[in-house]
Amino acid sequence: MDMVVRISAPAHLHTGNPDLSGDMGRLYGTVGFAIEKPRLEIEVREAEKDRSNDEDALKFLSRLRERYDFPPVEVTVRSYIPKWVGIGFHTTLALSTGMAVSKLYGLNLSLEEVALAVRRGLITALGFYALKVGGFIYEGGFPVDKREKVVPPLIFRGDFPSDWLFVVAIPETPRKALAEIRKREDEILGNLKKMPPELADRLSRIVLMKILPAFVERDIKTFGEGLYQFNHLLGEFWSDYQENVYCCDIVNEGIRLMLNEAYCACQTSWGPTFYGLVRGQAQAERLKSIVEDFLRENGDGGEVFVTGVDNRGMVVERG
Repeated sequence: MDMVVRISAPAHLHTGNPDLSGDMGRLYGTVGFAIEKPRLEIEVREAEKDRSNDEDALKFLSRLRERYDFPPVEVTVRSYIPKWVGIGFHTTLALSTGMAVSKLYGLNLSLEEVALAVRRGLITALGFYALKVGGFIYEGGFPVDKREKVVPPLIFRGDFPSDWLFVVAIPETPRKALAEIRKREDEILGNLKKMPPELADRLSRIVLMKILPAFVERDIKTFGEGLYQFNHLLGEFWSDYQENVYCCDIVNEGIRLMLNEAYCACQTSWGPTFYGLVRGQAQAERLKSIVEDFLRENGDGGEVFVTGVDNRGMVVERG
């Protein structure tokens, strides 16, 4: 019987990066969450030559081979995280594929070694830690002279309360245009304007003195306020690269709508996915229904779902 390795890995929600200034010697840092759904599910097995039902998986296999020698494999993606919507498909696929190959052929690679080989999870390590540890995550960025040479360190990680839920919306209308922007992400980041140090100071203070303490104290109201303030300030900084504070009109309006019902509303990464924090299933279902109606009435609809935070990270099975 052929040996197969199966990996189930969480998507993530990105809240933002507190320091794009670099004047203190580090860049980025990331606040965000691993989420229970959607999930990436892959199978990796021995093969006569590399093959996959997803071309990105083949690209990441090629990168892994630049550093490590191993026999051919077949990578089958059984369940997808939506691509190009800001919830981590490519990083999750890259790291999951590398770890599955390592388990299949006994390479004994750490997740850090895989990340360095496939060159994902190095500028922002949210996707890396979503797989490694799950939960609510704050990572500390990288030294300015070590961009893509190290995995940023984990500064804080916490189990999310089971009754704190996210209502996540992926509007259909802007997806195609934003996918094209995402394909130019490396170019944009390489020419990104420098963040004023005073803005980085403010963002870092919101993380240290509002978001993290409120989370530890289980103060969902203050926690949500901090997330919204943090994400909104970053949206103002990024407004030169998107339509406004958020990626597009429908997300601007959707976030305004969510704020009537939720403790926070944020755009994840470049969008178009946006999300709100609520407490309890009843509040979550009410907001989900409101947002579904909004997307139907203001575009081509989209996907809206309720999810908790994944406090485990990726699950690996060999058999």
